[in-house]
Amino acid sequence: MQMHGQAMYHPRHRLRVMGHHLRQDVGYIVDFFKRNAVMTVALSAALLTMVAVPPDAQYLAYFDVKTLTCLFCVLAVVCALKNIRFFYILAQRVVQCCKNVRISVLALLYITFIGSMLIANDMALLTFLPLGYFVLSATGKEKYMAVTFILQNIAANLGGMLTPFGNPQNLYLYTKYAIPTGEFMGIMAVPFAVSVLLLTLCALVFVKAEPLMVSAEETPLPRGRTALYLLLFALSIAIVFRGIPYWLGLAVIPAVLWFADREALKAVDYPLLLTFVFFFIFSGNMARIDAVREFFSFLLSKSTLLFSVLSCQCISNVPSAVLLSQFTENYRDLLLGVNIGGAGTLIASLASLITFREYTRHNPQKTGAYIKTFSAFNFGFLAVLTPVCLLV
Repeated sequence: MQMHGQAMYHPRHRLRVMGHHLRQDVGYIVDFFKRNAVMTVALSAALLTMVAVPPDAQYLAYFDVKTLTCLFCVLAVVCALKNIRFFYILAQRVVQCCKNVRISVLALLYITFIGSMLIANDMALLTFLPLGYFVLSATGKEKYMAVTFILQNIAANLGGMLTPFGNPQNLYLYTKYAIPTGEFMGIMAVPFAVSVLLLTLCALVFVKAEPLMVSAEETPLPRGRTALYLLLFALSIAIVFRGIPYWLGLAVIPAVLWFADREALKAVDYPLLLTFVFFFIFSGNMARIDAVREFFSFLLSKSTLLFSVLSCQCISNVPSAVLLSQFTENYRDLLLGVNIGGAGTLIASLASLITFREYTRHNPQKTGAYIKTFSAFNFGFLAVLTPVCLLV
């Protein structure tokens, strides 16, 4: 026993243990950056531009504190509502009323569409994609899984365009340019309506009206917590619409959730917030480089809408909004471009990567087929919406 105890505390043994823990820690860090690819790209971009523009006092002006605060408050309250399964139970009760696959898929699309307007596109997908999987797998209709997931993804990306808090880039542009709420919704009304029509047509064409039975599952909501979280949600929306100072929300919402649901505060998408921080640094530095400023200003003067759509296909819609806003005052076309630009390539929107990850988790052998179908639907939507936005 003594020899064994001495071996346990031998310097070489301690080094092996320390090395094991170090490898584990490094593995966790690498996995974190892999899982948050957009944040990793944003960090890399920020670090690169810091070589050309070393940190100074002007960096403080880069950060849009109100956008970060509003985003944090909305995400925190949505996480609390998600923890009591509020949105899932609500959506499940709607789907239970449907009698065939086509109506069920339409219900899922409309729920995702409306959900993205209220709780942001990423959260809508994280909440309602599992419901889509549950409905189709439990009823033996897996053949519609890819189409349903892809249309839910499009619904989340395009449904969120109507409200300032529906997409992260909307919240940023709404705050940066101080766009009046009525004008904001007016700009997005036509592409929003066209998107609803296109989604409905796709469901009618590609999903058959096969009989369907969804098992009922009565799960009561906790009344007290539900009422409290809905009140906090109303508070966060009032902050977004400038009805209440943002600092009040930052003081009240985390304090209430600290006592009511600390898990909600832990579950906030902090990598998304860090993505904004890193892109604020990147775009702020880019705007201070004369050659870059002149180049982007020239391109945007030709067609802000088209260039913002193309930018989304390469670097996603959120970073495109943050970057291009430094070089144009044409917020109308920029707003349209970074919203419809979420359709297209798999990297045009973070929401699309969430859907891809969720689908391939259940169907790892169908990745290639999914990407082909995804591209066909998304570029089809983009091909319709781009000329619509150019004409309105």
